[in-house]
Amino acid sequence: MISYHDKARILSEALPFIQRYHGKTMVIKYGGGAMQTDDLCRSVIDDIVLLSLVGISVVVVHGGGPEINEMLTKIGKEPRFVDGLRYTDAETMDIVQMVLSGRVSKHLVQLISEQGGKALSLSGVDGRMLKARKLVGKSGADLGFVGEITGVDLEPVRLAISGGYIPVVSSVACGEEPGVAYNINADTAAAHLSAGLQAEKLILMTDVRGILRNPKDEETLISEITLSEAEQLAKDGVIAGGMIPKVDCCLQAVRGGVDKAHILDGRVPHSLLIEILSDQGIGTMVVR
Repeated sequence: MISYHDKARILSEALPFIQRYHGKTMVIKYGGGAMQTDDLCRSVIDDIVLLSLVGISVVVVHGGGPEINEMLTKIGKEPRFVDGLRYTDAETMDIVQMVLSGRVSKHLVQLISEQGGKALSLSGVDGRMLKARKLVGKSGADLGFVGEITGVDLEPVRLAISGGYIPVVSSVACGEEPGVAYNINADTAAAHLSAGLQAEKLILMTDVRGILRNPKDEETLISEITLSEAEQLAKDGVIAGGMIPKVDCCLQAVRGGVDKAHILDGRVPHSLLIEILSDQGIGTMVVR
């Protein structure tokens, strides 16, 4: 059990970081490993509420792949992936919107409220916040209603922040065509929002420690990496598989004006606080 003296020391050590980031904006993509258990979920929510209460403007962007798969299974529909992306026909798109903008988003808002925070559920469709066009797979395959972002309107997020709310944004976008909505990769949505907001940080929570020099050895974590170094590691094949799109989102955000982008292991309790309010960074930080 932590003594009162240790608690006071920890708070004192966090003070310079609280002062540094007070009034700044951070975009947190929440999902993956951080959503695996109720305890981890509540740990992340606690961190988000604390960051908000000390004066940091937090924007949460979430996905919900496992929840979508669960709902598709319930209706007897087999999840299908093409080029690593979810094939989204009209029926699946209805499920995506229902699960992301309904079940997952509202659940996160409720958890934040229960922990003393104020949150507001937003979809990328609300206020035409995220605009997209149809995305074609790498092999030229049809992906259905999967989109790539073509425009961002930040007014809904800024209004929520100015009202003291934590925006909880589901990764659905309105199409350029009337009445069409698209399924959007949550990491990509977070990168676009963070660049548009000129956020201090973009934080992607995942289920690995970060960028590994040897993908089979978690002790080879790269704590800090520049844009050019990351690009070279991708060319060399060190950054591969599912890490490629995450690193690409970090590079996009930093090139777009975000100060730093982080890839964090969401399986570690309170990883957000360790990364932001201490000098013991635990993931990979991408810098210019």
